Amino acid sequence: MGLILLLILAGVLLLLAEIFIIPGIGVAGFFGVASLTGSCYYAFTHLGHAAGIGVTVFNVILLAGLIIYCLRSRTWKRFELAEVISDPKTNVPVFVVGDRGVTVTRLAPMGTARIAGRTVEVTSDEGMLDPGISIEIVRIEGNKIFVKHI
Repeated sequence: MGLILLLILAGVLLLLAEIFIIPGIGVAGFFGVASLTGSCYYAFTHLGHAAGIGVTVFNVILLAGLIIYCLRSRTWKRFELAEVISDPKTNVPVFVVGDRGVTVTRLAPMGTARIAGRTVEVTSDEGMLDPGISIEIVRIEGNKIFVKHI
């Protein structure tokens, strides 16, 4: 009887590990199901038909309860992404070559600048620039803004 309980416990722990710790690989899940199946097989072969049916029913109820608990509780809230990810193209401000602004942080060669009332990340074409320096956009490549000192 001790081996059956050990196999059931190992099976449940391996299935929980498959769900929460190492999802997607399948090895722990396979061995968890194999352990539960082994407990049923051992009960049938060594303890008789009635004990085998009892262990099988217990395993099914245990797994059903585990599945219901995982789906009904807030277990999955920990794994969900809380913040909304929007399309980055809709959040990119539109600038044109020649727009002017002021550096907010040191550009070495990348940093932050305030252009047209918006704070954006820029790259200096002329090396390092200190904060508070007047700058102008010289080119835009994709989502990178290149500036120079004016």
